[in-house]
Amino acid sequence: MDAVIAPRNTAPCDSAVRRMSQPLPTPRELRERLPLSPVLDADIAAHRRAIQAILQGEDDRLLVVTGPCSVHDPQAALEYAERLAALNERVGDRLLLVMRVYVEKPRTTVGWKGLAYDPYLDGSDDMAAGLAMGRRLMRDIATLGLPIATELLQPTAAAYFDDLLSWAAIGARTTESQIHREMASGLHAAVGFKNGTQGNIDVAIAAMQSAAHSHRHFGTSLDGAPAMIETAGNPHTHLVLRGGQQGPNHDRDSVVASRLAMAQAGLDASIMVDCSHANSRKDHRRQVEVLHDVLAQRLAGERGLIGVMLESHLFEGKQPLGDNLRYGVSVTDACLGWETTEQALVTMAERLRLPAV
Repeated sequence: MDAVIAPRNTAPCDSAVRRMSQPLPTPRELRERLPLSPVLDADIAAHRRAIQAILQGEDDRLLVVTGPCSVHDPQAALEYAERLAALNERVGDRLLLVMRVYVEKPRTTVGWKGLAYDPYLDGSDDMAAGLAMGRRLMRDIATLGLPIATELLQPTAAAYFDDLLSWAAIGARTTESQIHREMASGLHAAVGFKNGTQGNIDVAIAAMQSAAHSHRHFGTSLDGAPAMIETAGNPHTHLVLRGGQQGPNHDRDSVVASRLAMAQAGLDASIMVDCSHANSRKDHRRQVEVLHDVLAQRLAGERGLIGVMLESHLFEGKQPLGDNLRYGVSVTDACLGWETTEQALVTMAERLRLPAV
């Protein structure tokens, strides 16, 4: 008897992946809706040059990237920026203050992805509103005279903000990504590549080498069309030590080993320490201890250390997303409060002013 072949079931399976799309403004449209004035454009260019001078050893100030772990309330972020701009008047001779305006957040599994994705914190994911809100906030903060820093997570979203950026981070999960290295090679802003989540710096060194070269890669034009993108290469990159699964790596031995590894790879020794994450053992209060260790190394003559990063907000700690959020408190990683941040940075500036012993 011939075998009976059952007809193929062509009905959609309940478990099938379904995708839907919703139009977003093109980067050009959003830039035209929220443009930069010639004065602000010139200010941002000056901020970039100042950061580059620190990376190249032409400016001996310490680069300080500080601000909320993530921005969820533009009003609170703007208040933080106003305080930071005022603090800059007191410490700007020894510290170059750059504000974290992180509108994207990487997720190991799931969770709130940031202001650009879900600006109303309710799962509505109004990305068009999030992109506009993020760009407007960055523009307002830059108008206060502060350089802007962010982590670039989704390459498609980078073009909505990159004309505002003076510094960008490529995170530990994406430093190894070819796509992010290619993106970094086309940025005008300086870029800090974090060491891998395991703590190894090899991936970050390889990323810096890749980003320094020109690339041709798939991408999207400012008008939203698929395009072949050609980049010139970005010489303004550096290493960010953020610790790893084996523990912190901000100590003197780790810094020296990183500097020597960079030199062996033909890279200038420019190292920033992320005082949070594994370096603080995920205890936000320990960021001050890490900051003091970095300062001690700088005062002892370690010129490879060019900067630090802090997670800091108006008020200390963190809170879960909910209906009654406390103003100025992080909804992602726990942060230092403003008073602690201010005191730590003022102390750092004062000690850096003292003549070398």
